[in-house]
Amino acid sequence: MSFTDQEILETVRMVELETLDIRTITLGISLLDCADPDLASSCEKVYAKIVHHARELVDVGNGIAADFGVPIVNKRIATTPIALVAAASGAKDLVPFARAMDAAAKACRVDFIGGFTAYVHKGFTSADRALFDSIPAALAETDHVCSSLSLASTRAGIHMDAVNRFAEITLLAAALTADRGGLACAKLVCFCNAVEDNPFVAGAHIGIGEPETVVNVGVSGPGVVRSALARLGPEADLLSVAETVKRTAFKITRMGELVGREAARRLGTQFGIVDVSLAPTPAVGDSVSDILELIGVDRTGAPGSTAALALLTDAVKKGGAMASSSVGGLSGAFIPVSEDSGMIRAVREGALSLAKLEAMTSVCSVGLDMVAVPGDTPADVIAGIVADEMAIGMVNGKTTAVRIIPVPGKRPGETVEWGGLLGTAIVQDPGAFGARVLFARGGRIPAPLQSYKN
Repeated sequence: MSFTDQEILETVRMVELETLDIRTITLGISLLDCADPDLASSCEKVYAKIVHHARELVDVGNGIAADFGVPIVNKRIATTPIALVAAASGAKDLVPFARAMDAAAKACRVDFIGGFTAYVHKGFTSADRALFDSIPAALAETDHVCSSLSLASTRAGIHMDAVNRFAEITLLAAALTADRGGLACAKLVCFCNAVEDNPFVAGAHIGIGEPETVVNVGVSGPGVVRSALARLGPEADLLSVAETVKRTAFKITRMGELVGREAARRLGTQFGIVDVSLAPTPAVGDSVSDILELIGVDRTGAPGSTAALALLTDAVKKGGAMASSSVGGLSGAFIPVSEDSGMIRAVREGALSLAKLEAMTSVCSVGLDMVAVPGDTPADVIAGIVADEMAIGMVNGKTTAVRIIPVPGKRPGETVEWGGLLGTAIVQDPGAFGARVLFARGGRIPAPLQSYKN
């Protein structure tokens, strides 16, 4: 892969002035061979294998950042879903696996480790139930472990028993970390149509189709796109806007693939994918919301926001696909409410409601992300919010997700500060009505007709 002098100078400008960064290098590690009938032995194998493969990850990332002059913000690990690894032990309490993962993450000095995961979109195994039951304590006790759950898919429908249980464990996790604003829930996410090569937490894990080890890279660049649109000006038509975003995403993707391939070479593994997602931070100038407002809405959440987000997501995907044959993960535009300064402002000013946010998720990369609600929100209301988001993904054949945080002691309109990348959240009002009968029914919502594609 060769670069012209002009491209190099453009990249320098993007890094220095427009907050371009590689959001994460994520090393995926298969733990299938760590399964063991003895729980303690299996946990020891998990720790040893993670440390063996990932002990140089941080140094490699820092070395590439220094050599290429591009910030690499996070170094992460993703593992095989632990429910698969734990099944051989028959254990009912899987918190020891989370402790082993957390210890390994600390030994390797990474930011997060994902993979405390189960796929239950069509039903539970005994190990899946054990993992669900273990999630609240596992996330409350550990610092780096993230958990993800597959609750629905276009081919299977929505497993409502799993959705209901997700709502219950979310409330339990929030209660266990009430002194930290329900922080455990920031490390817990559920999916419809989960992807197996996702480098972004909290959903990072590697599926059974992935290799023994693999490097997946997540790039960012809202600031770069924002600056490009600011230079374009408000007079250009929407085709010009889309073309500008596409060209910018092309440049960002090329940098991401270069970093990913070099990281794989230095770690002695293979390169998997580059996830071309505009992933915002609370920093001023690094906001997806600002991009939507440059496209033409007064405030994110105003009429036209969904259309602007659809344009942005599509153009990012097209630019990534032009730049690389290894685009994967989620790719598009994230709209995490607490991690985007512009989204926070939109909620504070009353422009962005939970209902409008749900509508926007029909066209973005994932779904309802980092949404804070009152700590006393009933389980049936949380289950209804999750089910609605799963339905959007199921019917449209896209990945959707929910990362919802019931904040103990907080009411709508109040603020919770998590700091760092997690940012600030305005607690949103989920409404006065719930879904108690739907919650009580359980069972499974069947797959839609469009799932029958064979």
